[in-house]
Amino acid sequence: MEIDLLAVLPIGLEEVGLIELSFLGAKNIRKSRGRISCKVDLSTFYRVHLQARVPFRFLRKISEFPCNGRESLYYAVQNACDWTKWLDPSKTFRVNVSGGSKELNHSHFTALTVKNALIDLQESIWGKRSKVNLDAPDICFHLHLLSDRGLLSLATSSSSLHRRGYRSGMGIAPLKENLAAGLIKLSNWNDSLTLVDPLCGSGTFLLEAANIARGFAPGLSRSFLFETWPDFNRELWIQERNQAKKVFLPHKELPMIIGCEEDILIADQAKDNINRAGLNNSIQIQVGHYKDLALPKLPGVLVCNPPYGKRLGNLKDLESMYREFGKYLKTNASGWDLWILNGNAKLSNFLGMKCSRRFPVSNGGIDCRWLHYKIH
Repeated sequence: MEIDLLAVLPIGLEEVGLIELSFLGAKNIRKSRGRISCKVDLSTFYRVHLQARVPFRFLRKISEFPCNGRESLYYAVQNACDWTKWLDPSKTFRVNVSGGSKELNHSHFTALTVKNALIDLQESIWGKRSKVNLDAPDICFHLHLLSDRGLLSLATSSSSLHRRGYRSGMGIAPLKENLAAGLIKLSNWNDSLTLVDPLCGSGTFLLEAANIARGFAPGLSRSFLFETWPDFNRELWIQERNQAKKVFLPHKELPMIIGCEEDILIADQAKDNINRAGLNNSIQIQVGHYKDLALPKLPGVLVCNPPYGKRLGNLKDLESMYREFGKYLKTNASGWDLWILNGNAKLSNFLGMKCSRRFPVSNGGIDCRWLHYKIH
């Protein structure tokens, strides 16, 4: 069985996502802004859900059709597939909508049109209808509109895949786990190198790096909507889960992974997250100012996501902070690689160092750059 699959991922991480999905067995891969489409067999379908780190969600294509208004959408949805197979009235559902067109420019009313098409069809077949459940549906439909076409898909999870389950505590402006994982992959850090985050917040960079190094499959800790689909193959699913467990090395010896956080409450959150992830023996958190952080003698990789004045920080104070941070790095981190996520180009200038590489990425809708510096 061949499945048309769409991965939705952070803008700027398309190439990282393409490499990841290709490694896991996806074929016919094509990337566009924030999206990757591919074809997978059922084993690969299960594998990417277990092991992929970068996507926010996966969507399984049901049907693509012309769509130039509510009436055409209504009938296109009713004819999209064999609904007797997919939507028994005993199942609850939810409809999400993205994109738009000239005639369908309000996502709420577009979602209502899809819902009405489905429940009207159910009434005609069974004489009863499903209930809508926005929080925990049995089935989640996703309609994407582009110009005069609609793409109807099944979402494979009811919530975003960036949630790993280890993060009970987080800072004021937390970095999403999938974005952190993708940025770590872009940095080319590997488990032979020390990793330090001098402004670690709740520790997301460190946790994702450690889990990449250990081969921990993020999908092992969650359930998926496809486990109740009519073509779900439990035997194949168990086989892929067992394979994902085999590549996980919980006791693997990792390099030094160190975080520093000045705020005691946020440092405690980081420690709690590390404990929940079973990484107490692998990640160290130092409470205090980064200026008091003594870096290991052998150079490694520094990663950080400092404030850039969009959600946190006063710009004048941040200029001073970046200057001081740049001085600290040049004094204490000669020979190290620095990767910094920055959403304000003016602030990065105050580091007083020349950037060697930059990758545009989106962090929660903020246009950012993942900047690489060789510290001399």
